[in-house]
Parts: sequence; structure tokens; C-alpha cells
Amino acid sequence: MSYFSKERLARLVSDPNNLTLFRIVASPVIVLLLLMPNRLTAFAAALVFSLAAITDYLDGFFARELGLVSNLGKVMDPLADKLLVSSALIMMSSLGWIPAWVVVIIIGRELAVTGLRSIIAQNRADVSASWLGKYKTGFQIAAIIPLLIHYRYLGIDFHVIGMFFLWGALVFTLWSGGDYFYRFRTLLKD
Repeated sequence: MSYFSKERLARLVSDPNNLTLFRIVASPVIVLLLLMPNRLTAFAAALVFSLAAITDYLDGFFARELGLVSNLGKVMDPLADKLLVSSALIMMSSLGWIPAWVVVIIIGRELAVTGLRSIIAQNRADVSASWLGKYKTGFQIAAIIPLLIHYRYLGIDFHVIGMFFLWGALVFTLWSGGDYFYRFRTLLKD
């Protein structure tokens, strides 16, 4: 029996904590690839980000379906998501591919909502994401992948496509952040 049998590989890939760990490891890989931006490294960074984004869906699916929800996963999953998105956005901003002020708003919202979620959790209220938060995440992923590709391929300007989705992500970032603070405003009065 080989070390990487089909069963062992299936268990490894279906463990939500391993998928979360993959997103954490993918973040510095993306940073390293973008330290030397060219067509190949930008495409590789987009590929790594895409695979990591897929694990965000899969870890939640496996955690629920296989009954593998853990305290570690509850804490690390959102942090891994924020690390992945933030590192990609910061690197693209440093390269001048996207406006820095947009990155500041997106990351600022993430930090503010993370703080609010800890207050909500202390009060034992539901901290699950709303439909606005899910749209925000979807638009962020839809923006980051083509923005990471950055260069033209087959006559397609991926940067323009990414910027379109980035403006949508910005709208949902502000809207969902405002919604979060509005819904839980009573918890902030203490």
C-alpha cells in the first residue's frame, strides 16, 4: 500500500482543516509569485488563488456534510479567507494594478467586521454571513482572479474584467459592512 493511496488522499482532501491550511499556505506563495511579476508568475498566482478559493467552498461543505465542524475550523476558516484575499489585494496594489484606497476599504471592512463578530460571538448571537457577505465574497473572488492574471491573453483584457468585478466587490463590501453594524448596533452600546 503506497503512502498516497486513494483512500488516504481522499481523507486528506476532505478534511476541512487541511483545506483551510492550504489557503493559509497559498497566501505566501501568491506573494512570492508576485514579487517577480510577469506573464507566467501572474498566471501561476491566479491559478493558486483559484485553487485556494475552491477550498473555501469545499471546507465548509465537508465540515457540514461529514460532521467535521471543529472549533479550530470555526476560527481559522475566516482568518484564512481574509489572509488569502488581503495578501492578493495588497500585492496587486503594490504593483499598481489596483487602487490602494480600494484595498484599504476592503481590508478595513474585514477587520472591523471581524472585531464586531467577536463581540457578537461573546453575546452568543448568530455570526454567520448574510447573503450580502456571500455576494461580497463572490465578487471579490471574481475580481481577484482576472486581476491576478493581469495581462492580455487571446485578446482578452483580464485587467478590465477584474476591475469591473472589483467595483462590484467594493459596493458589496460597503453594503454588507454597513448591514452588519446596523443589525448588531444594540450590541455596540455597551
